[in-house]
Amino acid sequence: MIPRDEFERLFRGIGVEGDYDRFSLYCGLLQEWNQKMNLTAITDDEGVAVKHFADSVLPLTLCPVPAGAKVIDVGTGAGFPSIPMKLVRGDLELTLLDSLKKRLDFLRAVCRELGVTAELVHARAEDGGREARYREKFDLAVSRAVAGLDLLAEYCLPFVRVGGLFLALKGSGGREEAAAGAQAVALCGGAIQEIKDYSLPNGDKRTLIIIEKVLATPPRYPRPPQKIKKEGPLPSPALRA
Repeated sequence: MIPRDEFERLFRGIGVEGDYDRFSLYCGLLQEWNQKMNLTAITDDEGVAVKHFADSVLPLTLCPVPAGAKVIDVGTGAGFPSIPMKLVRGDLELTLLDSLKKRLDFLRAVCRELGVTAELVHARAEDGGREARYREKFDLAVSRAVAGLDLLAEYCLPFVRVGGLFLALKGSGGREEAAAGAQAVALCGGAIQEIKDYSLPNGDKRTLIIIEKVLATPPRYPRPPQKIKKEGPLPSPALRA
C-alpha cells in the first residue's frame, strides 16, 4: 500500500475520509490472493489506491446516497466498488453478488479481516434478479462491470426498488454507452437521471451514469442466461420487429 501520508492526501483531494489501516489491509489481501487467482490486473500499490479505491468511492461524492441504504454490488469481482464504499460509509447495508465461488471465498476473507458485514450471494445476475428475496429489494445497485449499459440495465435494474437508483461506473466512453443503452434502461423500468464526467486523481477519465428506477421491471426481465446469450443485449430482436 502507498504510505499513509500519500493515502491521506489522495483521499482529502477527493473529499473523502478513509481509514488507512483498513484500506492497507484490503490492498495486502488483494495482492496476496491475486497471486493464486485472477482478481485484477492492477496490483501495484499506487494503482490499487487510485484505480480501485479512489475510483470506487468517488461516486459517493457525486450522488447522494441515503443513510442506511441497502446496496447490492452486481458482479462485484474483487469487491469494487462496494467494499471501499462500505469502508467510508459504514451505515450502508451491503450485498455482494458474483457468479464465481472463488471470488466469493476471497470476499469472505476480506470481510472477515476488515470487520465488514455483508451478505454474499453466489449467483449469476440473471438468476438472482428473478429471486423474490432479491428482486426490487434494494435502494441502490452499483456495478463497475465491463459489460455495456444495454446489458447492465437488465442485470442490475431488477434488483432496485421503484424510487431507488442504479449507479453504473464507466470509463471515458460512458456517454456513448448511455445513449446506446437508453432503450434497454427504459424496458427494465429505469430512466437515466444524470450523466457526470469526472477524473481520477491521476487524470484518467470516468463517467457516472445515474439511473432512477421509475417503474417495476416487467416479469420477463432479466431473461434467462441462455436467451441473453442467444439474443444479445436489449432490445431483443423480437422487440425490434
